[in-house]
Amino acid sequence: MTPTDQVVFIVDDDYRIREALQDLLAAAGLRAVALASAGEYLACSKPDGAACLILDVELPDINGLDLQQQIGGGDHPPIIFVSGHANVPSTVRAMKAGAMDFLTKPFDDQELLGLVRTALAQDRERRLRQADLGRLQRRFQSLTPREHEVLPLVVSGLLNKQAAAHLGISEVTLQIHRANVMRKMAADSLADLVRMADCLHVPLSPQSRRV
Repeated sequence: MTPTDQVVFIVDDDYRIREALQDLLAAAGLRAVALASAGEYLACSKPDGAACLILDVELPDINGLDLQQQIGGGDHPPIIFVSGHANVPSTVRAMKAGAMDFLTKPFDDQELLGLVRTALAQDRERRLRQADLGRLQRRFQSLTPREHEVLPLVVSGLLNKQAAAHLGISEVTLQIHRANVMRKMAADSLADLVRMADCLHVPLSPQSRRV
């Protein structure tokens, strides 16, 4: 991912802070989008790339802590709070809700840049994990109903003859379904298939407890 694929959102009602942060980030080779309110942030388009959010607490519409709570249930970038009115309850609330850090104005430029780079790296990794999971889910959805029955039996460690007996089919037919599952899931080995099933939260077959 190149720097043009990532963006730092700045939400602060003080235009001097917005301009200073934009200049700081630009000097570090980072693209920034500066906004004056929570409403502007919610309304602006979000590029499909790594991002982070530098967020002030005191905003003209809703405060930054309420914005954090509002977007908390969705897909949002890591949040770095900056505020000239920091206090212990606000800091605790922000951190408990998942904020990366809470800086008090005036803050150290290099400390902020370090946090921004860490936030972008974390969001990039999160997006990669989401993309991998999306591909796995699409592969899983491509399985037939019978193959959906075969998968948990296979990853539970049952022998082919045991899985076949459980489904009331021949061992040869079971082997065909198992091969189709491996192919459609793009699994290189049984261990690979087990890892995929774990990522998809496929429940293990209760039959495995009888082995």
